[in-house]
Order: sequence, then C-alpha cells, then structure tokens
Amino acid sequence: MKKDVQDAINDQIRAEFESSYTYLAMAAVMESANLKGFGNWLRIQWEEEVGHAMRLYDFVLQRGGQVELKALEKPKVSSKEPQKLFREVLKMEQDNTARIHKLYDLAVSEKDYALQTLLHWFIDEQVEEEDIVDDILEKLKLIGDSGPNLFLLDQEMGQRSPEEA
Repeated sequence: MKKDVQDAINDQIRAEFESSYTYLAMAAVMESANLKGFGNWLRIQWEEEVGHAMRLYDFVLQRGGQVELKALEKPKVSSKEPQKLFREVLKMEQDNTARIHKLYDLAVSEKDYALQTLLHWFIDEQVEEEDIVDDILEKLKLIGDSGPNLFLLDQEMGQRSPEEA
C-alpha cells in the first residue's frame, strides 16, 4: 500500500472515530433533555461509526499497512434542540461523504482497485445515511421542537435497534 493512500485511510479512520464520538456526545445531550428515543438513535449511530472506522482499520492491516490512530477532537454539540442538532448531524454526514469521495479520487489516481471496491460500500452507506437524516429533519420541521408530536417522534426513534443499522 502506498504511503499517501495509507495516510489518507488513517485520516478517514480518525474522522470516523470523531463522528462516533460526536454521536455519543449528541446522545448524551438528547438523553439529558429526556428525549431518550433520540438518544437511542444517536447511540446506534455511534456504534455504526465505530464499525466504519474498524472496517478501514482492518483493511489497512489486511493490506500490510500500518494503522496510525490519531488524536480526536472534543465533540462539538451546539444545541439541545432536536432540529438544530439534526442539522449538525446532516452537516457531519455531508462532510464525511466529501471525505469519502476525496479518498475514492485518490484510490482511482493511485489505481488502488481494492480500496476502490471497499469505498463503493462507503459511498452507498453515505447516500443512505444522508437520506435517513434528511427524513428525520423533515419530520422535525413539520412538528417543531416541542409538544405531543415530538413525543411521538421520540418514541419512534426509540424503536430503532442496532440490527437495523
């Protein structure tokens, strides 16, 4: 594995772990606001992002590369309002999509076919992630950040199980 590819994958591993850490911080905020269903959904995202990081981690090792775990930033959660928080989630996923696309461009330029194949899964995953978050945001726009409809959406979010992720 070429060093520039290995370094880029290690950067993506850090980004995936950073996303997971942010999701966990967001879960804590929602749970503290007694929105345990939203907290549940965000905790499952935390686990999913760890899985993404580990998929890349294992890939580097399978290719004989060196995994370099880098320091994580403190998670930034700027709002306790579900609508604002999920706008942050969408932005985080869009940024992650851009990083995956950049990594894919590198894989193409380096003719790293194995990495291209792996990244197809990530590209498909990002389309799904952004669509799901956009759907949640649209529901939140309709119902607002309080009231009985928020309670119902919170209950719906609480029904998500790790197997669905």
